[in-house]
Amino acid sequence: MTNNKNKKISGFSKLDKKEKIDWVIRNYFDHTKDSLATLKKYWNNDDKLQNIHDEFIENAISNFYLPYGIAPNFKINNNIYCVPMAIEESSVVAAAAKSARFWIDRGGFRATVVTKKKLGHVHFLWKGIHTEELQNFFHHIKTKFFTQTEGLTDNMRKRGGGIIDVQLIDKTSDIDNYYQIEASFDTCDAMGANFINTVLEKMAKILEEEIFHSTLSHPNVEIIMCILSNYTPECLVRCEVNAPIKSMVSGTDISPQIFAEKFLRAIEIAETQVYRAVTHNKGIMNGIDSVIVATGNDYRAVEACAHAYAGRSGQYRSLTHAEISNGELSFWIEIPIALGTVGGITKLHPMVKFSHHLLGNPNAEDLMKITAAVGLAQNFSALRSLTTTGIQKGHMKMHLLNVLNQLEATKEEKIKMIEHFKNDVAHHNKIVQALNDLRKKS
Repeated sequence: MTNNKNKKISGFSKLDKKEKIDWVIRNYFDHTKDSLATLKKYWNNDDKLQNIHDEFIENAISNFYLPYGIAPNFKINNNIYCVPMAIEESSVVAAAAKSARFWIDRGGFRATVVTKKKLGHVHFLWKGIHTEELQNFFHHIKTKFFTQTEGLTDNMRKRGGGIIDVQLIDKTSDIDNYYQIEASFDTCDAMGANFINTVLEKMAKILEEEIFHSTLSHPNVEIIMCILSNYTPECLVRCEVNAPIKSMVSGTDISPQIFAEKFLRAIEIAETQVYRAVTHNKGIMNGIDSVIVATGNDYRAVEACAHAYAGRSGQYRSLTHAEISNGELSFWIEIPIALGTVGGITKLHPMVKFSHHLLGNPNAEDLMKITAAVGLAQNFSALRSLTTTGIQKGHMKMHLLNVLNQLEATKEEKIKMIEHFKNDVAHHNKIVQALNDLRKKS
């Protein structure tokens, strides 16, 4: 690391791309040629395409690639999908594909969108003594939040969406003088963040103007902020699978009854023990996030919402559930997933466009169903492994190639190492030793 301490800079965003790179490499890297070569290696050869990437974010100096895989055989509501997944973690795509193949001959996944409502809030302070006075005033002006935003909502309303409802929420028990205008929206096939925030800001102005001209005992309002919420518990999708228990244990040496008991117990542990629930749900999100990234949606928003939803009872719990009735296992997930298929980068990023085309250009509801199915598939694959053969055998086989690449193994060496660990768990030290032994023989 260089000892140059001149790392403070003003106006960095105003520099052009070359100037940004020169400053970064000069101040943070000793081997400037190697560092510059690394950045340029990941530039797109198509200058027009690279410019699009550069303008997605501020201060872009290169691209950061993720592997883009596909999981075929996803039968969802009797349609078969080949699902795109962008993720770097070993075994995630393999587990999803394995689970999809398992369920395609057992009826597949059935998914429904339960509700599709998104929320936003105008957060404000009003210092009047009587809450009832503000509530009566709000009901008197409520229709103006619809009529005076019609210019903003016209296109969305033509597509069947728009503002669903507007409510005044009293939060003075949490914070003195604190209230919210809570607006619910249907944004159709758009994620709708910019639409919602624009409408909320207009609602804030309406509130200020109406209060200013009112006869309220305290005609002053302080708008704190106007922002959508990424907690969307009413943008909910349910996905489930069902099959006889006896069909679950093919390829294992476990009895159907023992498998059923262990599977249900594993779910019960995730529903009651937070240490297990976090890992359990993280595995679900492995699948969900990878589809969201591949389709150009906001995985951070969905992730935050899913975890908040998992803790809605006051304890963080499993997002999946199971039961057994008459010898049949029912396994399901109910999860909020707010997605869009128009807007954002869906028409700009070539691989995002490719993903949507691969999926048959789904609407937002269909994409919610597909994404939930992948999350459920991921969780089933993990639980089935954990309760039968154990998870490490399959996981470390996928990890094997990462270790071999770190050790700069040749193509021939990789083939021999894969065969060597065909029936063995490939831990790092064992891989190193086996490769060293192979090279000594060679």
